[in-house]
Amino acid sequence: MKRPLSRLLTAGVATAITDGLFSSVLNVAAYHSTVTRLWQGVAAVPLGPRALDGGLRTALIGVALHVVVAFAWSTVFFVLLERWSWLARLVKSRYGTFKAAALYGPFVWMAMSLIIIPPFLHRPPAITYRWWVQFFGHIPFVGYPIVRTLK
Repeated sequence: MKRPLSRLLTAGVATAITDGLFSSVLNVAAYHSTVTRLWQGVAAVPLGPRALDGGLRTALIGVALHVVVAFAWSTVFFVLLERWSWLARLVKSRYGTFKAAALYGPFVWMAMSLIIIPPFLHRPPAITYRWWVQFFGHIPFVGYPIVRTLK
């Protein structure tokens, strides 16, 4: 078994890449926007709407923020896995990685979209088709890489 720090690094990198690619492709292919606009939008959460006009600089801030968040949620799962025996048993059960990902991915999305982001935007979330795409997309692109690399 890999050392804890190595597992956390792997989980954070894997999650940042898979979720970043998912969001980028979705933003371009389904929403007809740009990758730059996606990451500027991420940066606009803490920096405000002016980040949308910040060019490459704010897009890179958005990418960096995304990576930090991926590492943060990986760390949360790692701690929960170490402290909650029922979660460790779930992960080790048959199809446990998928079961845990199906719980943790949507949990991450709900925490971010319903609790963490709204105070920055000063408005409640809009539960639309896009919200549900992210809800279910967080299973394979956030939950799975975190659980798979930390189990």
